[in-house]
Amino acid sequence: MGINKWLKQNWFLVGLLGAAFLAWLTPGLGAAGGALKSEMTTRLGVVLIFFFQGLTLSLAVLKKGVMQWKLHVFAQAFIFLVIPLVALAMILVVGDLLSPDLKLGIFFLGALPTTIATSVAYTAMVKGNVAGSVFNSTVANLAGIFITPLWISLWLQTSGETLPLGRLFLDISLMLLAPLVAGQIIRPLVYQWTDPLKKLFSTLSSLIILFIVYAAFSNSWQQNIWAAHGTGTAVLAAAAAIILFFTVMALVWSGIRLFRFNHENAMSALFCGSQKTLAAGAPMANLIFASQPGLGIILLPLMFYHIIQLFLGGLLVNRINQKAGQED
Repeated sequence: MGINKWLKQNWFLVGLLGAAFLAWLTPGLGAAGGALKSEMTTRLGVVLIFFFQGLTLSLAVLKKGVMQWKLHVFAQAFIFLVIPLVALAMILVVGDLLSPDLKLGIFFLGALPTTIATSVAYTAMVKGNVAGSVFNSTVANLAGIFITPLWISLWLQTSGETLPLGRLFLDISLMLLAPLVAGQIIRPLVYQWTDPLKKLFSTLSSLIILFIVYAAFSNSWQQNIWAAHGTGTAVLAAAAAIILFFTVMALVWSGIRLFRFNHENAMSALFCGSQKTLAAGAPMANLIFASQPGLGIILLPLMFYHIIQLFLGGLLVNRINQKAGQED
């Protein structure tokens, strides 16, 4: 594979690293109060991301997967119960090796909903239940708007901190739920024009996420958060993401065998149940942890997990398809 083709396929992963590096070079530009006014522009970006999701979300596909309750219970239980508990167990085992911000980042990663685009795409590539993946990933992202902050609130209470859930739910409703609903309301009038532009909307959302990551790291550099942690924090975050990913994949495989899913539902459960969303995670972190200078560190486990699930998920798709070809 040529370098140009590789960059075209993996530009977002390169962009994540580039955003962190650019924040180190120009922290004053992207930090709060800087020329880019990131305290306001990131909030506008969050609104646009969820508006685009509402604009391109097809309810017809959702209806096809609504009755498969066994798959739905399995996927949602993994997303919002099993993985958060695994993340919590990891933190308790590691103990004092992790800084408070990194512990919070690992738990935040565990409490997030699954991806939409990637889980559906990988399910389709292995001839899985696409309608089931669309349904579960969409429901998880809607439910995560409220479930993820509740998990974080419980976490903070253990250290004596409180999360103003009433105000946070209002902010989330206005900035995440309202634009998504607005997009759905407008969709019947414009879907003939917007559906062919889904790739463009996806690219714009990805660029906004890169800007949110850049702003988060700019604030961390500006306030010298990294001076107290160094590269060791990044290494620990990467290790935690790798361990969490492989643990989750092992548990999902075991659950699939226990529930005796057919191939189509097994593939949907595999990719919906194991993935975590950066597309919704970065905006939610920007809202929940807006006042915390360590936001860049909190986002690190999620960034590494995103890279791992894309890379290893792609390898897994190839392996599943090769095995299916051999059996045929």
